[in-house]
Amino acid sequence: MQNVVNHLSVCDILESIEGDEFMNIEKTWGLLNDIYFVRMGGTEEELKAARIIQDYLKELGLESRIEDFEVEMDQVERAELKVTKPYEKTYECTGFKGSMNTPEEGITKKLVYFEQDNPVIGKMAKDAILLVNGYVTLRSFPKIAKHQPAGFITYNGNIDTAREDVDLGEREFRSELKKYGEMPGVNIKIHDAMEMLEKGASEVTLTMKGTLGKGISRNVICDIPGKSDEVIVCTAHYDSSSFSKGAYDNGTGAVCLYGLAQYFVKHQPERTIRLVWCGSEERGLLGSHAYINDHPEELEKIVLNVNIDMIGSTMGKRIAVCTSEMGLVNYIDYDAKMKGFPIEVSQGVYSSDSTPFADKNIPAVSFARITPNGGGEIHSRHDVIEHLSKRYLDEDIRYIAEFTNQMANAFVVPVKKEMPENMRKELDNYLGKEEKK
Repeated sequence: MQNVVNHLSVCDILESIEGDEFMNIEKTWGLLNDIYFVRMGGTEEELKAARIIQDYLKELGLESRIEDFEVEMDQVERAELKVTKPYEKTYECTGFKGSMNTPEEGITKKLVYFEQDNPVIGKMAKDAILLVNGYVTLRSFPKIAKHQPAGFITYNGNIDTAREDVDLGEREFRSELKKYGEMPGVNIKIHDAMEMLEKGASEVTLTMKGTLGKGISRNVICDIPGKSDEVIVCTAHYDSSSFSKGAYDNGTGAVCLYGLAQYFVKHQPERTIRLVWCGSEERGLLGSHAYINDHPEELEKIVLNVNIDMIGSTMGKRIAVCTSEMGLVNYIDYDAKMKGFPIEVSQGVYSSDSTPFADKNIPAVSFARITPNGGGEIHSRHDVIEHLSKRYLDEDIRYIAEFTNQMANAFVVPVKKEMPENMRKELDNYLGKEEKK
């Protein structure tokens, strides 16, 4: 007998749990269009997007609430970078918000390419300005700071993209980094970083002046009550990064939650479904951290976190990353094979709003459809709705809804509410806890 998957598309297989049209994909796509604008965490645009989501929920007869939380809203007044030896050239740059100010005339130091952390480069790095590979994160910055540099430079972009098409990213020196050391930092385009290395730049003057401030970001929360006290929290961030309208990252995840709302409003689950649109994820998972901190009394009731971060791309592969015991990995793998849904399932820590839940020993899974190189960008103006597929978005939401429904109505949730030792170690490393010991 020929395999049924050869006769049916994924959409046919995922027609819906009870055979009805549980989600209006046109309406869901409409929400994606309506929040298709730059909506950075802590801005009025983020609040605008939150209210649009609330309006869509209200049309379903669902009440929701906005929970405010405080975020840093630092400003950069001046940022300059000039190569002084062996040639002179001033490069366009943006300053790291929240990083240390320099004297008015800046600081002039030798330039060291911090290509990796090892004893040779470490010895050269002391009191130098470092050109750093990659982002400055909780994992990377302690390795940089231990060498006591005077400042740092990061870069962004793709060398194969025309220089004028690369946005000069706005970056933050987050407060949790300051325990390891404070220093000024700027960001440049990869084309300029490459030129500096090719020309042998050995000395630079870095100038940074900024002010510290506070602002308000928001989580949007909507409950679909169940019949028991147990709760499944479904999360997706709805903020974007600078310059980006965030269609893929993560407008798609935000509208997936709306798709779940469309289903569960018609089919009361055994367990309560809590939908949380997280603000300021792009600034360090701030919304999900805020939720965990503001709802400690509810954590005991949460049995699972289902997180969605980037789905529905035309090009890409589906993945599910489980921060949990292996039972959840095996369950999703078996379930997807039974349904004919192509997805790669693994155990690990996914860099998204699932992580703060997993840190509290709540099993979590993040669903995504990851684009290949050249198949779509994030964190730039090139994250556009034209790179998305209504068909794949529909299929992705349907599968995630079916999985969530199975967990919401299971006689007993089959996933242990505990964090295995290997996942605890990976979480501690991701969150920078190992460096604190």
